[in-house]
Amino acid sequence: MADDQTTSAATAEPTATETTTTTEAKSGAATMTRFGTFTGVFTPTLLTILGVIMYVRIGWVVGNAGLAGALLILGLGILITMCTGLSLSSIATNTRIGPGGPYAIMNKSLGLEVGGSIGIPLYLTRPLGVAMYIFGFREGVMWILPGLSPLAVDLGIFALLFGIAYKSADLAFKTQYAIMVAIVLSLVSIFASPAPFVEETPIQWWGTYPGEPETGFRGSSFWMVFAVFFPATTGILAGANMSGDLKDPRRAIPQGTIWAIAISTVIYFAIAVWAANTGSLEELAGNYNHVIDNSLFPPLVLAGLLGATASSALAGLVGGPRILMAMGQNGIIPYSKEMAKIEGGEPRNALALTGILTLAAIMLRDLNAIAPLVTMFFLITYCMINVVVLVEGSLGLVSYRPTLKVPLLVPAFGLTGCLFSMFIINPTFSLISVGVVIALYFFIQRKTRGKVLAKEDVRSSIFVAFAEWAAAKITPEDANNVRAWKPHVLVPVEDIEILRGNYPTLLDLAQPEGTIKLLGIASEQPASALAPRLERVGRAMREQGVLASWSMVRLRDRKTAVVVGLEALQGAFFRPNLLFLRLPEAGEVREDACDVMRAALANRVGVVLFGAHPTANLGRRRDIHLWVRPGRDSWEANDAFGSGNLNLILLLGYRLWRLWGGRLTLITVIRDGEEAGPARAFLDELCDLARFPSRVERRVIEGDLATALESLPAPDLSVFGLQRDTPDLNWAERTIHDSRSSCLFVLDSGRESAR
Repeated sequence: MADDQTTSAATAEPTATETTTTTEAKSGAATMTRFGTFTGVFTPTLLTILGVIMYVRIGWVVGNAGLAGALLILGLGILITMCTGLSLSSIATNTRIGPGGPYAIMNKSLGLEVGGSIGIPLYLTRPLGVAMYIFGFREGVMWILPGLSPLAVDLGIFALLFGIAYKSADLAFKTQYAIMVAIVLSLVSIFASPAPFVEETPIQWWGTYPGEPETGFRGSSFWMVFAVFFPATTGILAGANMSGDLKDPRRAIPQGTIWAIAISTVIYFAIAVWAANTGSLEELAGNYNHVIDNSLFPPLVLAGLLGATASSALAGLVGGPRILMAMGQNGIIPYSKEMAKIEGGEPRNALALTGILTLAAIMLRDLNAIAPLVTMFFLITYCMINVVVLVEGSLGLVSYRPTLKVPLLVPAFGLTGCLFSMFIINPTFSLISVGVVIALYFFIQRKTRGKVLAKEDVRSSIFVAFAEWAAAKITPEDANNVRAWKPHVLVPVEDIEILRGNYPTLLDLAQPEGTIKLLGIASEQPASALAPRLERVGRAMREQGVLASWSMVRLRDRKTAVVVGLEALQGAFFRPNLLFLRLPEAGEVREDACDVMRAALANRVGVVLFGAHPTANLGRRRDIHLWVRPGRDSWEANDAFGSGNLNLILLLGYRLWRLWGGRLTLITVIRDGEEAGPARAFLDELCDLARFPSRVERRVIEGDLATALESLPAPDLSVFGLQRDTPDLNWAERTIHDSRSSCLFVLDSGRESAR
């Protein structure tokens, strides 16, 4: 019962609602007129759907397909549109759409990049569409007054319509009342015609698809006829474009849109039946003006046809600037501030630009070549409206509570139907339009990088849902797969200044696909002071392309805090596999650091101990030395991989070298010159097993480590393994001095593999 009440509330019959005025809060805005369901949504949507095709193409559709085939074509096209209209209505009852109509819907649901990539081409269809409607209006005028100049007629019509739209949307909608009267009278003239009774034409249910004998185009098909008719159904967004000017968009958009589709459906079917009763299939296929010629009073039908084109053009001049204004408010287009301005309750600047673009399109004179592109952008918009409902309805979000809830089958059919229609109508333009949308997506993504975007979109929920699905599929064995290893770095933080000093090193370790977890330890300063500073650093890392997160542990003992955090995060989806520590000063703190490293190894988490050279730091960040040792018993590479810290040395060294683009050198030290041959073979085998490129240098040095360090030019970074049982941090400090470089000292966890 509740569902019945919900549906009826969303689809109640539209009534003429008095407009009310509100005071716009934005700078430069004055009094705005708010429209009700009938004026703001139902009227422009119905008049846009009842366009030229209804008057001059429905008869041709029946002439090619027969009455049954025509009803099937009309039904399929209208069903796709109805599904999209229901999806649009469902979204409208779930959220405050705001200005921009479909653009605002996708912006709030799928993010600014998706909204903009659809909104920009959708806006550009408005001036192009207005120009084509003006051309259609001109054809009707020239049929009545053939001696007029076509360009003068076009410019005169444009000036009149632009003047109405520039004055106010209220005047434009009042003008549409007069147009609606003309269309109603034209329908009366059609259905009051005695032709169905005089002709007594037998109904032919199925046609032979002769094409257009009048123009010499012969042979068509069901899908070709469908492609001709379907653009007639792409007018359902005319009312939704006015979302920012409606009194109550949540009620007005569903009521007005659904009723407009329903009434136009009845009219289309009725005209198809009327046409089948007034002429043979040959006559219907060969005469576009059959409906006009066989009406009771043809001038009334011609007036309705002219009114339909004028209404559609007026809807484009009123709705298009509001899409542009909404995009300007989000700062995704050039001159956004200017386009976002409202003067006298109207987006004057956006309207002026729309007028300029329309005038430019009129001066091109022939838009037939790109007319299919306009339809493609409409269909892509329809696709994305259905995608929004599919996504939000599938995620199970508590925020998705539309009062008009539709089964997921509805948007699924709408999406499939729109995609199918795109490639049936024009495959080439379909691919072009998709390419344009994708290019715009990446352009807007770059333009908005680092900006705080809409907080209400569901993209994060999509990613979370995907992550939950992925997490459910991952077994412990999958999570510990050594071939899937990438650095998930845990960084204990007590002092933000120390973290800032380690910032470049951390970014280098995690880039390009690793993660960083900042573990704030509130031991020496309150958590309220540390947490916001930690968050700022984490956000800065994210802006530089590293997935960073942060959390706090409130314990006074640093060692305990790190161990607790380390153990607690073992159940996380991106569980830390690398503990990053900075080489502490001498004394008791070093003992604590050793205890923390042992705790990390006990949890099978690798360790990276960073010791910065006091003057050189990371130098030019080019030359890297990897110091490797053989296994306990032989120079066999496989033996070395099975013991010590070789895996992490090679993995981190390779990642940093690939990032820095400098020089990588593998070095091993021998005590006896007789070991030189096996040592070189050992390094060659390491490079082979680790799949290092041949340009990686290999050095074998005789003597001890101190001698070897002294004999080599100072690199920018040296990487060593640490003793596993009792890490000697005093040795690490001496090695930094002897190597004349910053050093990474690593401990394998056993869950890495460089092979």
